[in-house]
Amino acid sequence: MHSIEYSFGAQLLAPDRARFRLWAPGRQQVSLEVEGRPPQPMQAMPDGWFEAQADCGAGSRYRYRVSEDLAVPDPASRLQAGDVHDASVVCDRDAYQWKRKDWTGRPWHETVLYELHPGVLGGFDGVRRQLPALAELGFTAIELMPIADFPGPRNWGYDGVLPYAPDTAYGTPEQLKELVDAAHELDMMVFLDVVYNHFGPDGNYLNAYAGDFFRDDLKTPWGQAIDFRRRQVRDYFIENAIWWLDEYRFDGLRFDAVHAISEKDFLAEMAQRVREAFPPGRRIHLVLENDDNSAALLAREPQPLYDAQWNDDMHHVLHVMLTGEHEGYYAGYTNQTAERLARGLTEGFVYQGDASLYPGGEPRGEPSGHLPPTSFVLFLQNHDQIGNRALGERLTSLADPDALRAAAALMLLAPHVPMVFMGEEIGATTPFLYFTSHLTEELADAVRKGRREEFARFPAFSAPETREKIPDPNAQATFDASIPVADPVVAASWRDWYKSVIAIRHAQIVPRLAGARALDAAVLGPRAVKARWTMGDGAVLMIAVNLGAAAVPVSYEGLADGRGGTILFETRDATGASLDGELPARSIIVLLEPGS
Repeated sequence: MHSIEYSFGAQLLAPDRARFRLWAPGRQQVSLEVEGRPPQPMQAMPDGWFEAQADCGAGSRYRYRVSEDLAVPDPASRLQAGDVHDASVVCDRDAYQWKRKDWTGRPWHETVLYELHPGVLGGFDGVRRQLPALAELGFTAIELMPIADFPGPRNWGYDGVLPYAPDTAYGTPEQLKELVDAAHELDMMVFLDVVYNHFGPDGNYLNAYAGDFFRDDLKTPWGQAIDFRRRQVRDYFIENAIWWLDEYRFDGLRFDAVHAISEKDFLAEMAQRVREAFPPGRRIHLVLENDDNSAALLAREPQPLYDAQWNDDMHHVLHVMLTGEHEGYYAGYTNQTAERLARGLTEGFVYQGDASLYPGGEPRGEPSGHLPPTSFVLFLQNHDQIGNRALGERLTSLADPDALRAAAALMLLAPHVPMVFMGEEIGATTPFLYFTSHLTEELADAVRKGRREEFARFPAFSAPETREKIPDPNAQATFDASIPVADPVVAASWRDWYKSVIAIRHAQIVPRLAGARALDAAVLGPRAVKARWTMGDGAVLMIAVNLGAAAVPVSYEGLADGRGGTILFETRDATGASLDGELPARSIIVLLEPGS
């Protein structure tokens, strides 16, 4: 039996007895309606709580009657009998028998992460079938885009409204557990992306009985702000994080866009309580997406909070170097681009309190140079950076192939934690588009129009006829087009390449990451940088990368002075050229020099 108790939702007390709890401060009375049984008044408790027990077991369907004309699903539903507007289902937490019962996780520094969308890969079972191939390539962790119940069968996941319930479009709770179990049997970790900054626009009934969940004095890009000043609201999300880690044995969570959460102390409380909920031997990894670049949340002392943050700064710099794009948020990375890359490689954040050129010139970020390199997740692409483009293009369609391989090698061999987005490992050229399946045409039309209007400020889509070419998010064809596919020959070449480079990381970089720290960095040219790190065993790792179209001068004594530098990886005969004093266009060289 599980030892962690939860404040919200339905929990079995015995095979044929369940307890139900609802926070409904906006109602004087609430009734429990279990299918096949007469309505049962719930007992009013202090602070807006209602509670009831009923003689029903796993599989029972239920709703809460909050008014004469409205019965709602449980906001902490563990499973829906259909979609977000349907009845909730009582679940037996002990029904699944875990195979890898001794699993306690892997150290964070061993992470080589693969982000994926469960829907386009065939649901939980489809992802499970891909695990052996990913493990063979050297990935040690997968990360699922959000799975919390959303309206309809297709969604990115960021329109979820029932954070405790895996969406049935992907499979059952048991199939999700089978996926996690199978990953653990392959010594792979599984991460989950969770969204605590907003609810989706369809299927959220909280305002009908718990208006105090929200505040009207703040707005977010998604509407009403959630009121994290309230204890019950904090507990709802903190317990949700613990739920995924406890019930489904996820190894870690990625917290979406936490800069949109106004109460910053909530983030520290979240990490503290999650870590307190599990024994010291269980490795739990917590990762942020945070435009605020808050280094304090990544500090290791006096106690660890979050292991790492997605480093959007570094993505933006590398994207500008690879594509030359300068619109939108890329505008903040187009000047002194190489200097920004050097800073990001050695210090983590590019913006550390500097005035950000986009959107409004306000200072952003905190000094991060004291943090270990593994505090930063480095990536060339992710769901946002592809899918938030109007046409969802991948870098295979935007960048020079040689430059792209050099940048991918930098991502995989730098001391930061690398993350690959599904399809990169096969050289996919298919897009990854923004898709939904909203149940009402009114909402679908609003999303369709809103997305097209969003791109009107970009020159390529300033004309109405060009905006009409932006795919309709609600169309089945948009989802279908987002399934990653590639030419078999091209895919085999990319797979072999990823496997060989990741093998170098596991053999030469990972064992030396504990205690690694940046040494220095130098700008070699407009799109070229050389950076060095002192690794945990005293060895010096040097990476020189040139993403530009012309060779640049470079010097590295370790290639010629007999100190025994080992070439870990190179492209385009970078070694020979470097001995002659230059680094070729679109190339990279990675060396390891023994410590003095």
